Amino acid sequence: MNLRKIRVLSLIILFISPQYFASVKSSLPIESSFNKTPIDLLISGWKPQSDKNSTGNKASEKTIKALNKFKKMSYLQPYFKKARGYAVFPNVGKGGIGIGGARGKGEVFEKGNVIGSTTLTQVSIGFQLGGQAFSQIIFFKDKKSLERFTEGNFEFGASASAALISEGANASADFNDGVAVITFSKGGLMYEASIGGQKFSYLGY
Repeated sequence: MNLRKIRVLSLIILFISPQYFASVKSSLPIESSFNKTPIDLLISGWKPQSDKNSTGNKASEKTIKALNKFKKMSYLQPYFKKARGYAVFPNVGKGGIGIGGARGKGEVFEKGNVIGSTTLTQVSIGFQLGGQAFSQIIFFKDKKSLERFTEGNFEFGASASAALISEGANASADFNDGVAVITFSKGGLMYEASIGGQKFSYLGY
């Protein structure tokens, strides 16, 4: 009789114990999370940031081509080093006798990164060269001068003219009120053009 009771009791224990231990195990903290150090948790939640900016805008092919051409000119290196930013106009067309006009589209850079587009328009009396095309770059010496341009409705006075520089020239001498303008004819030769009356619109990217 006692032997029979022992057998029954043993069967009951074998039946109940797996369910018991399973329930106990499930109530314990998950080992992988419990054993993680603060550094492990920090790393698991960290995601590296992308090098791309939020807009992902890039300058147009024409702008990049013109800019690379400017950067290869050794006498412009002091301007690129000193400037906070610059506006690049790959092609500006102008024409007229007596009363003339000019128009061109470009892009604006700050610390080497493109930040917006700009349009140049000009109406003047007594245009110097008749019908021609030229490229133009405007250097902004500091943040204040660049912000004046990006606020929109920037304009050069009637007597303003582009700088005609030479090899080894002092770039600081050519900045007027924080701005220096250099123009190149279609053939790539620099010339001192009249920029009086040029007006610029700006649209940020």
